[in-house]
Amino acid sequence: MNMTTAPTESALARLLEQFRAGKPAALARAVSIVENHRPGFEQILAAQHALVGRARRIGITGPPGAGKSTITTRLTRAYRERGLRVGIVAVDPTSPFTGGALLGDRIRMEEVALDEGVFIRSMATRGSLGGLATATREVCDVFDGFGMDVILLETVGVGQSELDVARAADSTLVVLVPESGDSIQTLKAGVMEIADVFTVNKADRPGADRLRHDIELMLGLRAGHARPVKASALASDSDTWTPPVLSTIAAQNQGIDDIVTALDRHAQYLEASGELRLRRRLRLRERVMEVVEQQIRQRLWHDATTLQWIDAQLDGLEDGSLVPFAVADTLRAQSASLLTQPSFTPLTSSQDQ
Repeated sequence: MNMTTAPTESALARLLEQFRAGKPAALARAVSIVENHRPGFEQILAAQHALVGRARRIGITGPPGAGKSTITTRLTRAYRERGLRVGIVAVDPTSPFTGGALLGDRIRMEEVALDEGVFIRSMATRGSLGGLATATREVCDVFDGFGMDVILLETVGVGQSELDVARAADSTLVVLVPESGDSIQTLKAGVMEIADVFTVNKADRPGADRLRHDIELMLGLRAGHARPVKASALASDSDTWTPPVLSTIAAQNQGIDDIVTALDRHAQYLEASGELRLRRRLRLRERVMEVVEQQIRQRLWHDATTLQWIDAQLDGLEDGSLVPFAVADTLRAQSASLLTQPSFTPLTSSQDQ
């Protein structure tokens, strides 16, 4: 199937048939179509929407150089030893100058890259904020529909702005290292709020114990205690969850079992408390909002008539006789027909397998 042109319904139906048959090549093609929003991506997402929600989604975030890729690799091996299939979405930053990205995760994860039960997809942020590529959630849905048991989302590590990972994952692991700098600066409110599990990686280096203590102290203060909250105090038998603070030396495979155990306990807590359903319903709500925003941007800013009309208002905006808000209101009112045109066309029942 030529990916540069719109696929015919029959070609798209064949792709979906191969996808349902578990063909890795079909998964790769489907991910490419969805990631790049090529013609047919809506049909691919719609065809397996009912299957979404079976996989565990685990976000892995933290500053650059914290060892996120190593931990992702070790977690992948641990889940593979359980016989689980793992999908990895690794997001790398895009160059603001060239628009390119290294996408070197297959190099860093070479020990699991050839495993038939592992599928790695490297993605570029393409300027999106929050540490996640725009199509990350959609690619995770494709993995989920394909039958992956665990989906690991490794983000770019750009600091406090990559909080979107928490909205895309069921559980979020925040990886820190002693060299992260001022620990209080590291533990800003956003990072503290998205973390379901903390780990201090490279724990054999000076300052690791101090960083762990500072995290536990901050967790204690957030919970209204004047003392640190130890990792052993995580609450999986109550209506609250206290993130455990673990130590790892991922390069030597030390502490990985503790992370797996903590993530398992968090999954149990989410299920028992009803929080998992709430998080996934919120994800669906946000997904609808994202689709609407994408469609509005696509229709308005790729419509030649609209752009010409905006250009015609520039003189008034420049001399002060018009204000942007009034121009926007007028544009919205006169664009009603453009914005309400249907765009999604499902496959016909005779071809949808």
